[in-house]
Amino acid sequence: MTSFNRSTSRRLQKLTQIPSVWEGDRRPLSSPHSPGDPEAKGECILWVDASEGIVRGMDMVDPSLGPEAIVRTLMRAIEHPQSPAKPARPQRIVVRDREIQFYLRGVLQDLDIAIDYLPELPIIDELFRSFAEIVDGQTPDLPPKYAKLLHDKALEVWQAAPWNFLEEQQILSIEINQWDVDKLYASVMGMLGIEYGILFYRSEDSLKRFRAAVIADDDETNRNLEAAFLKQDCLFLTFDSVDDSDDDDIGDLADMPDSEIEPTFGNIHPLEGLRSVLYEEEALLTFVALESLLRFLRDYRRQLSQEDGLTLSQRYRISLPKSDENRRSLNVTVSRMPELTAELEEMAGLNDDEDDSIFEALRDDLIPEDAFMSLGVLSWKTLDHLRQGANHQAGGEFEPVGDGLPVIVIQTSRPKAKGIIKNIQEAGGLNAICFHTVTDPIDDNLYDLGLLQTRNHELFLFGQFLDDDPVHIEAKRKWHQRCQNTQGHCGLIIAKGLTGSTRGNPQLGDMMALLEAHVLSAAELTLETVD
Repeated sequence: MTSFNRSTSRRLQKLTQIPSVWEGDRRPLSSPHSPGDPEAKGECILWVDASEGIVRGMDMVDPSLGPEAIVRTLMRAIEHPQSPAKPARPQRIVVRDREIQFYLRGVLQDLDIAIDYLPELPIIDELFRSFAEIVDGQTPDLPPKYAKLLHDKALEVWQAAPWNFLEEQQILSIEINQWDVDKLYASVMGMLGIEYGILFYRSEDSLKRFRAAVIADDDETNRNLEAAFLKQDCLFLTFDSVDDSDDDDIGDLADMPDSEIEPTFGNIHPLEGLRSVLYEEEALLTFVALESLLRFLRDYRRQLSQEDGLTLSQRYRISLPKSDENRRSLNVTVSRMPELTAELEEMAGLNDDEDDSIFEALRDDLIPEDAFMSLGVLSWKTLDHLRQGANHQAGGEFEPVGDGLPVIVIQTSRPKAKGIIKNIQEAGGLNAICFHTVTDPIDDNLYDLGLLQTRNHELFLFGQFLDDDPVHIEAKRKWHQRCQNTQGHCGLIIAKGLTGSTRGNPQLGDMMALLEAHVLSAAELTLETVD
């Protein structure tokens, strides 16, 4: 039998021994709704001071762990108890398990603690009854009788991988006419390799509203995308890794084995918000939608992959799983919706002509190619100092909220910095700063363009970033958050010192000009503004 080190025993003997009786036990604690979920199973170890009626220590442990686990929790209860208890050792311990009693007698024999047996432990019994009521009262994520069925159907969707040939705006309608739902509108996520799943909208209007909100957010005009997300009316199936850590190195889900994929079902509604729980009708509705969608994908995979805009429709008879439903099967019609797809593409501005025009209207002769550019923030103290300088352009009054004024910093050599300042002044000054995502007509990649608009309505390119660059995404997120704090006020810093020790981090003495301006949203960046 493992025993304490002598130094540990001496340390414990020095603690005050209080005239109290402690109860200790370990018992299973799992939900009856998820018998197949290994994460839902475990044993709870409890040590309570029965004299004071307080919990001194509690742990959840794997059932396979030996009796050492209950001693480890007891050690914490003695030396590092939960508040408000103080470190101490009891005069007496009672347990309801003979094996635990004999084990503790051997381990604690040098600590002058009586170890007794009682068939019932009043306080611990009451605590576990409370735990059981909480667990029993929890609503399962899926109705137990449909949980395995839906899980298996979700894995069929994963293996079918519809995101390999369907984009989010290529909508499929599923006509069900049951459970107060006429049609569901399926939108497949995953072609970009970011998030995989299917959204089943209960109405075409809800789908359009959310797509419009997403597009507006891309244009930096919608500050309430989260609110728009919660206003959706849809069922969803999403996929994630079984390892739900936030590690960015987890990789693309599509490259993982099926055993590492975990499906999640849920519902979003304006009055309910998001919940990862499906009730019985919703579970049946989701099953019918998935089954009919899978059949349609198998029947028309080639056409869906190759013939964009072709009208497709097929009727299926779907057998319902065993349930209390009077109806045993449903007739379901799945259809492609090319007109709705075209409308959503038009909303998203998936049109190369406009992007080509923006490219043609840009000038790239203002900022030297070797200049260093960054998105940053100017502290209020530094801002006040630069406002006293000769090369300062005022941009209106605003409340100084947040950590400073959001700025674009252009660092180059002293002569070239003078040239930039002169050219902007000759164009009437700086009017606005803008980011605009476009498709390059040459390589078809998405780029985020950093643009300066002068007061004579010319557009100058100061940066071109890949739209999916995580460093740029985070920097732009902070930029727009700061712009919200300043009600759209921002600035351009022109600095020298490109080859010196302050390269990439210009100091106050390097800053040759501060031009204050405002943020121009991409939605406001029409061709009229650049003609």
